[in-house]
Amino acid sequence: MGFVVHLLVCLLGTGSWVAINGMWVELPLMVPSAPEGWLLPSYLTVIIQLANVGPLAFTLAHRFLPGRVSEVGVIYAILGLGCLACLLLAFFWRSTSLVGGIPRSTALLALLFFLALVDCTSSVTFLPYMRRLRLDYLTTYFVGEGLSGLLPGLVALGQGVGTLHCNGTGNGTGRPQEDRQEPRFSVQTFFFLLTIMMGISLASFVFLNYLPAAKKERAKEKYHARVQMEKMVGTQVTVEERPMIGGTPGRSFGSGTYSGPQLAFIFVLLAWVNALTNGVLPAVQSYSCLPYGNAAYHLSATLAALANPLACFLGMFLPHR
Repeated sequence: MGFVVHLLVCLLGTGSWVAINGMWVELPLMVPSAPEGWLLPSYLTVIIQLANVGPLAFTLAHRFLPGRVSEVGVIYAILGLGCLACLLLAFFWRSTSLVGGIPRSTALLALLFFLALVDCTSSVTFLPYMRRLRLDYLTTYFVGEGLSGLLPGLVALGQGVGTLHCNGTGNGTGRPQEDRQEPRFSVQTFFFLLTIMMGISLASFVFLNYLPAAKKERAKEKYHARVQMEKMVGTQVTVEERPMIGGTPGRSFGSGTYSGPQLAFIFVLLAWVNALTNGVLPAVQSYSCLPYGNAAYHLSATLAALANPLACFLGMFLPHR
């Protein structure tokens, strides 16, 4: 039954970022139909940053209302919201309304915000929930999180992208005729598939809470945690008794102890890399691909979604500190 729990944890992990990753790979097919056009990726980048209000609210609730907010209830809420938003996108992603006299994709942008809210909040709720299970399942969860980018990317590769072909000249006008080749299935079908992926993640979370095999794993983790705590109390090891690296006072971080400037450098570097990966590069990707057309944009967005899980997979085997 351990395999079943591993499978459920993996499927739960796929629901973490599958919605937004799916949006990135589908943008090339949505750009020609949206009033925002090639600005749509920039809008999505801003919306994702605004959706960080979800993790902020969850963190503040834990800080000022301890014990009153359970990550289980929040996970049920965000996964249900993700399913509903994906389903509504299938029907309303083309809908527009006038804002300031200019047509805007108001339904699309609003639903994108809810999807981003779901995925951003999953980062601060799924991992605390994983503490209820044995540590072995954490690796399985991260595998599922990697699949949240891989699965939509593979679906998008199978979908293809609509292209225009010159069909010579016709009707004696001397003008070339355009022959549009449609993708293998529509954007609406893609959103239906995204809804199914979110629904599977929600169903796996329900089974993790009520399946007897999963309950046994939670009981084992509680037992091991109690034994570990008894060992720590018995040896009376405190943080103050641990030797400092190099004898220099500082703060513990990871497996070492660093000074204030070193910690500042580490976090500034992390902020810079994340700003590029999640903010700057996705926003300018459409402009960098614009001279090459939709096919190049579609492939670059899809392969970018595939690159992240591949890098995480290689990181499991390559040497690291």
